[in-house]
Amino acid sequence: MCQLLGMNCNVPTDVTFSFTGFAQRGGRTDHHADGWGIAFFEGKGLRHFVDHQPACESPVAELIRRYPIQSKNVVAHIRKATQGEVALQNCHPFVRELWGRYWVFAHNGDLKDFHPRLHAGFRPVGSTDSERAFCWLMQELAKSHAGVPSVQELTLTLRELAPRIAGHGPFNFMLSNGEALWTHCSTNLYYVERRHPFAHAQLADEDVSIDFARTTTPQDRVAVIVTAPLTTNEAWVKLEPGELKVFVDGSLAG
Repeated sequence: MCQLLGMNCNVPTDVTFSFTGFAQRGGRTDHHADGWGIAFFEGKGLRHFVDHQPACESPVAELIRRYPIQSKNVVAHIRKATQGEVALQNCHPFVRELWGRYWVFAHNGDLKDFHPRLHAGFRPVGSTDSERAFCWLMQELAKSHAGVPSVQELTLTLRELAPRIAGHGPFNFMLSNGEALWTHCSTNLYYVERRHPFAHAQLADEDVSIDFARTTTPQDRVAVIVTAPLTTNEAWVKLEPGELKVFVDGSLAG
């Protein structure tokens, strides 16, 4: 199945270090070679890059590794196709608009016999179960709230909706509107919170390390969420199957 990477921070931060290791799993240190993508929120704006080439070979991925885009919320994905052909329109993360904000979604899993009824507001462009799930979530969120809900209200609604999809198969996902980052675990998801005093970290997939104390301030907080731990010397916490968590300003909020 696919792999997920998310980052949530209290100040705009670049994801270069984590993405460098993550991209190696897209065909070099792992077999997820059917495309990849990444989305960066910048205020109400969004930078969105996808490519159907393996992340370890993609010139676009090389751009991301060398270009330190700073963002408070990032969602990335490397694909091992289970449903839908290897094509640009099937690459995660997917993007939709709701309540005047961009929403970004990426999924790891394989949903069987999931064909929900979708109205005209949210329709898939590609042929993946993941995009169908995203469209259904957006549709149901819009139906559940008359106005723009708070992060807490959205979290409660997502905790009601996620099990209805997870009944069809593994449903690990990441969802962000630029204000918060929601994660749902069916099988494997881990997170680490980096804060003062910052320490040295060593990537598991490439011989690259960093001393975060040199690049941060004591006020910085960064949460990184991933399918499998990216570093060998940090205290990664495993989410339990069925858990939906939300990260705000670089910390676990609920």
